[in-house]
Amino acid sequence: MKAFFVFVALFGGMLLGIQTPINGALGKRIGSIEGALVSFTIGMICLLFAVFFFGRGNLSQVTQVPKLWLVGGALGAVAVTCSILSVQRIGVTSVLTAAVLGQIMVGLIIDHFGLLGVAKVPVDSLRLLGVIVMMGGLFLVLKPNG
Repeated sequence: MKAFFVFVALFGGMLLGIQTPINGALGKRIGSIEGALVSFTIGMICLLFAVFFFGRGNLSQVTQVPKLWLVGGALGAVAVTCSILSVQRIGVTSVLTAAVLGQIMVGLIIDHFGLLGVAKVPVDSLRLLGVIVMMGGLFLVLKPNG
């Protein structure tokens, strides 16, 4: 079962790999922030249909959750805007590599301290080595771009 969710995460990452250049092209044509707005609006429409046809949750509970949990949409909007701003200047591979490295770095901190309600997973030398190797990978991916 764990392998299935690894595949699901891999597939989601692949979709982000396709979304990045599409959003970049949109942002180049209509503006970076405007492109992010269009992307999120279309995403919202898709999610409205998904909730209507497949949703099993309880949206009325949204007023009862900690306010910090509502920041995710804003963080996503900033992340997509950053991607749109960057992709035309450093390329898709560089943007995705930097974005994944950023996610792993913050994930390492969140895991180590058990922040945001996740189980503590201490940083060890192998995890640090993995981040250092990825930093080297980012350097190599960026090198052709100057």
